[in-house]
Amino acid sequence: MINRELIDPQSIVVVGGSNNVHKPGGRTVRNLLDGKYNGELYVVNAKETEVQGLKSYQQVKDIPETELAIICIPSKSCLEVIDILANEKNVKAFIVVSAGFGEETKEGGILEDQLLKICNDAGASMIGPNCIGVMNMNYHGVFTQPVPDFHPDGVDFISSSGGTALFIMESALTKGLRFSSVWTVGNSKQIGVEDVLEHMDQHFDPAIDSKIKMLYVESVKDPDKLLFHASSLIRKGCRIAAIKAGSTESGKRAASSHTGAMASSDSAVEALFRKAGIVRCFSREELTTVASIFTLKEVKGKNCAIVTHAGGPAVMLADALSKGHINVPDLNGSVADELKSKLYPGAAVGNPIDIIGTGTPEHLATAIDYCENHFENVDLMMVIFGSPGLVKLYDAYEVLHKKMEECEKPIFPVLPSIVTASPEVKSFIKKGHVNFSDEVTLGTALSRVLNTPKPASTDIQLYGVDVPAIRRLVESLPDGYQSPEDIRRILQTAKIPLVEELASENKKELIAFAKKVNYPVVAKVVGPVHKSDIGGVALNIRTEEHLVMEYQRMMKLPEVTGVLVQPMLKGQELFLGAKYENRFGHIVLCGLGGIFVEVLQDVSYGLAPLSYDETFSMIRSLRGYPIIKGTRGQKGIGEQQYADIIVRLSTMLRFAPEIKEIDINPIVATERGLFAVDARIRIEK
Repeated sequence: MINRELIDPQSIVVVGGSNNVHKPGGRTVRNLLDGKYNGELYVVNAKETEVQGLKSYQQVKDIPETELAIICIPSKSCLEVIDILANEKNVKAFIVVSAGFGEETKEGGILEDQLLKICNDAGASMIGPNCIGVMNMNYHGVFTQPVPDFHPDGVDFISSSGGTALFIMESALTKGLRFSSVWTVGNSKQIGVEDVLEHMDQHFDPAIDSKIKMLYVESVKDPDKLLFHASSLIRKGCRIAAIKAGSTESGKRAASSHTGAMASSDSAVEALFRKAGIVRCFSREELTTVASIFTLKEVKGKNCAIVTHAGGPAVMLADALSKGHINVPDLNGSVADELKSKLYPGAAVGNPIDIIGTGTPEHLATAIDYCENHFENVDLMMVIFGSPGLVKLYDAYEVLHKKMEECEKPIFPVLPSIVTASPEVKSFIKKGHVNFSDEVTLGTALSRVLNTPKPASTDIQLYGVDVPAIRRLVESLPDGYQSPEDIRRILQTAKIPLVEELASENKKELIAFAKKVNYPVVAKVVGPVHKSDIGGVALNIRTEEHLVMEYQRMMKLPEVTGVLVQPMLKGQELFLGAKYENRFGHIVLCGLGGIFVEVLQDVSYGLAPLSYDETFSMIRSLRGYPIIKGTRGQKGIGEQQYADIIVRLSTMLRFAPEIKEIDINPIVATERGLFAVDARIRIEK
């Protein structure tokens, strides 16, 4: 519950405020004063009569009624103090920076529960405990530094961790990134990251609110809330970048399939962010670089011109862009020749456009003008300009400033001389710009932005899946791994094309089936989960004698109840699977089969149910996608049919949460189309 008193309090009390600015209470008072908080400010400190020029009250009972309380005292004293403030002083918002609660001991957790009950009963908001506080354009309610510049067009930053938030702000400030608000939620006892996003979504005003959000998330407690409000904000014109810390697998069930081995809680986060349209980042630098990209004009294409006076950084940038599927097109022809004639001898214009170290600010302006007005195959520009010691950087950066204001195509400034040209870079940033001091970090971050899909559609479509049939079927089946016959019935409800097959313990039936479908065939054991591990798979069986021999061998293997025979299909193998993750739902995995999934683990994740836009984005993000598309004269596979299968499977799973794991491996792409050859399904009700 976030109320007006937490965001824009007319009066604040700092409990534990002091004259020592090296302690939390003292620094909090100092930050409020330095930030020119214009409401009533009170301090409670039993040992002081005056704190930093303010009257100090001996007890919380002595203060006037107050809207927000910032608590900076030991945890053992918090309960009594907060009870008095909430019930006698009408405090409606609390920031509890104190530590020593549920993050440390069981007793601390009990105390935290009691704090929550007091606040909830009083209808009060509570941030924390164990946080550094909240700051925005109204007040700076934190006990830490740095305190960034605040501006309506700045970034809204929400962090699970206070300490990490400080390091992220340090990274942001070096780039010139401004802030609109900073929220650190600590233990998130009442208000977590998802709740802050919800408030921002429900009260979003495009005329005055920031359209850029940065998140540092340690635990996704409510995936549905995060998905709903993040995607809603993005549809309203916002852009969101996030780090989800803790990507290691913990508490994972022993895997019995490729899906089980690869799908984890981190996979679920990856799929959730993709569905919401959140740009996922993996470091502080990447997060603040992506947020800085958001402050510039939106990129509407993937063709980049690099303007520089130093060849090496431009080459490294071009490599980073290419790895991220951003084009650095060759610039040639009469227009390029004309541009070259306006630069010094030795300049290059093929892209990168290198105006060389002696190039002037006027040359920089000319190169940018040609990219803006004459090169039609340029969608954006990256300008690398440091300190060669030959030009006045103030003049060069003034040119860059004006061009960034005038040009319709976005311009990304890479100003690497942050030491030797510190005053010039700071002057450039003060004009409201950001600076990307490292070109490779910029190239990588931009690729993450451009390759993140838009929020998925919320429209519910069934794509021909027979929902009543799948419900009847799942309810009738036992828990555990399913028989081949029941697997076929499940997949048929999703209209997934299946290879012909027969499972039987009768040798004559299997021989007759093999004759019907024509040799060569494949034989597999029925019963054991791990068929290959016990020698339960035989490929390329070309004769009846060979089939009989394999049948006799397999029926002697442990736990075997029969043998399954299929025609042996030839073609590219594909993989498709899904795993149910608590709170998130089904994570769907797709990719090429064989070595691509087994060794390279080249898979893409999505959160069921999937739209076609999401599905094509998943398929095309695979490293092996050129094989699906067709490369080096090789015919591609049925990408549309593969997408159809993925979409229908994800739709079926939406109505069958009892299916905890499904592994279709392989799906074989033949000249006649795609067919599921082998599958494993586990049900838990």
